Amino acid sequence: MVHVTSTVVALKTVTLVLGGLITYFAFKAYRRTGARALRALALGFGTVTLGSLLAGVVDRLLVTAGEVALVVESALTAVGFAIILYSLYAD
Repeated sequence: MVHVTSTVVALKTVTLVLGGLITYFAFKAYRRTGARALRALALGFGTVTLGSLLAGVVDRLLVTAGEVALVVESALTAVGFAIILYSLYAD
């Protein structure tokens, strides 16, 4: 069980680093261009990344069966993807 936990923590860390970089570069592009679509894109990726972070925190710090962490991550991923979808249609 410890091996699986270490793998999950490592994968969550990679997700946070990559999601953070995508969010940073999208926001940097927004600041350079002022395009609202890029702002929404940064917000969407930031929300998905935040979902991963919060799910990891909930899973590690709260004594739950893991379902709460899954709900948190799934909800924020869905919201983040909705924002990303909006960014593709924003002017």
